[in-house]
Amino acid sequence: MILKDSELILDTLLQGGIIAYPTEGVLGLGCDPDNEEAVKKLLSLKNRPMHKGLILVAKSYSQLLPYVDDSRIPMDMRTEIFSSWPAAITWLLPAANNAPKWITGDSDFIAVRVSKHIVVGQLCELFNKPLVSTSANVAGAQPALNADQLKLQFSEPPILVEGELGGNKTPSQIRHGMTGKIIRDK
Repeated sequence: MILKDSELILDTLLQGGIIAYPTEGVLGLGCDPDNEEAVKKLLSLKNRPMHKGLILVAKSYSQLLPYVDDSRIPMDMRTEIFSSWPAAITWLLPAANNAPKWITGDSDFIAVRVSKHIVVGQLCELFNKPLVSTSANVAGAQPALNADQLKLQFSEPPILVEGELGGNKTPSQIRHGMTGKIIRDK
């Protein structure tokens, strides 16, 4: 599958806009993680507080390296983390000193995932870095699964990137990268 409207998608991201896109289980909302105003716009759209932090999704771990303090990942966890990707598994890893606080929230960790979803991979390749990844819903509501549900939740819905959902019935599992402990299970 090839991304349709790739120029519009890239322009939207570069100009601080928000996109909606299919993920492994639900539609996600994304923007440039380095653009504070874009992230604040996304948080406002979702009615989500900044202190909770957000997930970054990437095509490869190398795209996440600017945001992760790789040297602090315990050696005994590295195989478990890296062999679990690509998949719908999000890991809380030590945040790099320069990781944006509007992404990490109140934490010294950053939530990251290497996705196996073809559209997510193409988006990250097009943008040449990770995207913010959060479910397409207003806080407390069910995540949108299609364009109609997206329009019901948001009066001005973001641009929807075409593609199929990955078939997972739940959001990604979240695990702590220092201990392996499951924080949120499927």
